[in-house]
Amino acid sequence: MGRLTTRTPVTRISLNDGGVAVRRRADTLVVEEPLEIRILGEALTVTMRTPGHDLELAAGFLVSEGVIAASRDLRSAIHCGGPGTGPAAATPLLTIGPAVGTPASTENTYNVLDIALAPGLEPLVTDIARNFYTTSSCGVCGTASIEAIEKQSRYDVATDAAAVDAALITTLPDRLRAGQAVFEKTGGLHAAALFDARSGELLVLREDVGRHNAVDKVIGWAVLEDRLPLTGTVLQVSGRASFELVQKAVMAGIPILSAVSAPSSLAVELAAASGLTLVGFVRGSSMNVYSHPERVRVPAASQV
Repeated sequence: MGRLTTRTPVTRISLNDGGVAVRRRADTLVVEEPLEIRILGEALTVTMRTPGHDLELAAGFLVSEGVIAASRDLRSAIHCGGPGTGPAAATPLLTIGPAVGTPASTENTYNVLDIALAPGLEPLVTDIARNFYTTSSCGVCGTASIEAIEKQSRYDVATDAAAVDAALITTLPDRLRAGQAVFEKTGGLHAAALFDARSGELLVLREDVGRHNAVDKVIGWAVLEDRLPLTGTVLQVSGRASFELVQKAVMAGIPILSAVSAPSSLAVELAAASGLTLVGFVRGSSMNVYSHPERVRVPAASQV
């Protein structure tokens, strides 16, 4: 795994009634590096991410794109370096059956992940309109149309009978924040966490410089643990709820998505159409439920 943080000198300026204080000090930054995901040596996508949990990131991405649905759909995965070099330092991350693919580097940068799918699965065909380039701020920038990224999920979240207490939802942002070890050092990371809707148990938490990457890592964890579909769960995210995050939740079978900030109009439309409960502005003791509020339980006397 690559480094998560780095140190850099900064000039600290403090303005106050007594004057100005200027001093040099070291600051901790979150690392952002590209990850190229390949299928049998063919480049599929490049995403800017925080190094770590790269196999989960790739697996979650492939679930979101409708390519895989379980760990059995992955045959092997290997970290390798840049093009044009030999196989000496490739690092296997996953092997199910014979490894497939040729490692590509003697100097492993851990910024290239080569995956082989199970027999019979077709890799994604790169769309020139999208070119599968994603950034840490927007995973679907460059998509030609909404129709190009709406995909039919293998799981019907509308039939999920999950319900969650409103009081439990109000605790999730603080629990998410408490689990962000790298954010504590840098202040520069998003996070996503999966909770059991009934018990409130934290199942997994992942951080990344990109909101969509953090969610992909959570979903990828579920893939490798053979836990899809993620029925009866709540996905809590640290930022806003975009269309893409709703799509990823639906593709993984997650019935409830909660965000500390606002959803977009398209996120609400997709959640309503898909049967997903979308909660936003979860702050303190209040929240807004934008779709399928029947899953959020409140005391009968307090309903108006």
